[in-house]
Amino acid sequence: MNAPLPSYGAPDVPFSVLGLAPVVPVVVVEDAADAVPLARALVAGGLPAIEVTLRTPAAPDAIRAIAAEVPGAVVGAGTVLTPEQVTDAVAAGARFLVSPGCTDALLAAMRAAGVPFLPGVSTASEVMALLERGVREMKFFPARAAGGTAYLKSLAGPLPQARFCPTGGIGPDTAPEYLALPNVGCVGGSWMLPEDAVAARDWDRVERLARQAAALR
Repeated sequence: MNAPLPSYGAPDVPFSVLGLAPVVPVVVVEDAADAVPLARALVAGGLPAIEVTLRTPAAPDAIRAIAAEVPGAVVGAGTVLTPEQVTDAVAAGARFLVSPGCTDALLAAMRAAGVPFLPGVSTASEVMALLERGVREMKFFPARAAGGTAYLKSLAGPLPQARFCPTGGIGPDTAPEYLALPNVGCVGGSWMLPEDAVAARDWDRVERLARQAAALR
């Protein structure tokens, strides 16, 4: 049985993605057959929230397999760009949604989906627009290119109610700097999934790296 998920604090959102683990692995699945052992390694290492990006044809099958076969995993869909992708991802079993940016149509679809979502922002105006719509948890992307920890510190003063999952250019050396900020709930990254380890199906190595990431906070 899966453990209870951390509350979001809003009646229309079942749980907070930002409260699941300090790091959300951002996973690009080329072969759907790798999805289950990869997810099991991440969960065993202490990273239950797994963002499968919709960048490959294998992504929907990967989400479906993880949702069905990996107890303890909270699988989500990333790089969600359209309302149609929202519908398809949730139908495949995605329990949360992540987008690199946000449009009115996409926001409406994510709200209607009934699962938590992290719309992407990179400016104060975008944060304010989402706060006006009652969205308090967001993805800050691309984190390093958009100003990194210095920018997030600047947002914390005037917009303390917004909380973020920074993603983009973050690694094990810089993740602790982000996680130390009061307005950061978790970070997204893929450093625990080196291309050579995934290609070799070295799931033990993935588990070790996931365990190190889970211990960052």
